[in-house]
Amino acid sequence: MSQESQEKEPKWYVVHTYSGYENKVKTDLEKTVKNRELEDFFFEIVVPMEEQIEIKDGKRKTNLKKVFPGYVLIKMIVTEESWYIVRNTRGVTGFVGSGADPIPLTDEEIRNMGFESTQIDVDYEVNDSVKVTNGPLQDFIGIVQEINKEKHKVKVLVSMFGRETPVELEFSQVQKVV
Repeated sequence: MSQESQEKEPKWYVVHTYSGYENKVKTDLEKTVKNRELEDFFFEIVVPMEEQIEIKDGKRKTNLKKVFPGYVLIKMIVTEESWYIVRNTRGVTGFVGSGADPIPLTDEEIRNMGFESTQIDVDYEVNDSVKVTNGPLQDFIGIVQEINKEKHKVKVLVSMFGRETPVELEFSQVQKVV
């Protein structure tokens, strides 16, 4: 492993695992990091999951599905030791990259994956009145019930057909009523 790949800035790397071992690799790696007190080199270990909604026999069921089966994403600082620990975790077949050097993901790749999202600040709070600016409920006014900054969603109580209905919308679909 070349010396110049030892950077002090943590970056996201992709690790290839045996299929079905993603969560085990994550857990084992987290344990090893804790036991060897390497928290200064490992920042996040992620098996990206997405919700998949299935409607079966009229019942709505939500399943979590791996976004990249066979891969684990790790935000880490690569050193001889951290690289060695990841490579020798059971179930890991190697880093994604060229040859011996792990190649970090670019900022653009990280953004496109959406698992490390940029923080968005909104100018409304829970119990504020907001107006829906686009979509099927455009021009409806509602009360903010919940703000989910991770998913960039807001739950709004909208009055429809004479009753209050909670609706989940994107941050960009509502604006504060002044």
